[in-house]
Amino acid sequence: MQKKLILDSQLLSITIDRLCQELVENHGDFEHTVLLGLQPRGIFLAERMKEKLDKTVNRDIPLGYLDATFHRDDFRRREIPARASETKVPFLIENKKVVLIDDVLFTGRTVRAALDAMIAFGRPEKVELLVLIDRRHTRELPISADYVGKYVDTLESQRVLVELDAAQKHHKIWLVNKD
Repeated sequence: MQKKLILDSQLLSITIDRLCQELVENHGDFEHTVLLGLQPRGIFLAERMKEKLDKTVNRDIPLGYLDATFHRDDFRRREIPARASETKVPFLIENKKVVLIDDVLFTGRTVRAALDAMIAFGRPEKVELLVLIDRRHTRELPISADYVGKYVDTLESQRVLVELDAAQKHHKIWLVNKD
């Protein structure tokens, strides 16, 4: 298995800082904005961003975890059933601006499913998508991110491996060839 480093801990920190600044430019004090981290891996990025944004805007920004497993169009097509993660959205999103946060944008199917799952919590005023890595040229649905940490051109035979640990040290994001 060949691995190529895309982002290390230092570059990841700089990238997250930049993404937070872009959000502040567009959402101001976040009075009418909430964050939703997509399960399972988008929540780690969402938590880091919330922590930085809370300090920047001096406000406790609502953060929820959204699992879209049962809304996926391939849910019943898998040989091994997908395992659902916890959905935890302790607020209504009715008339709020929602920023969906995920680690990697690949085919767009997870985001489509998340949009369906999100409706159970109200009808948002606006939905934006923030991703750490956008795998260009792999989209199966017409979905694009509003905020992107890094664009990566990939082949179908490659995958993006995101290694984020809870201690927030030694993060690495790799491009891996599936040999």
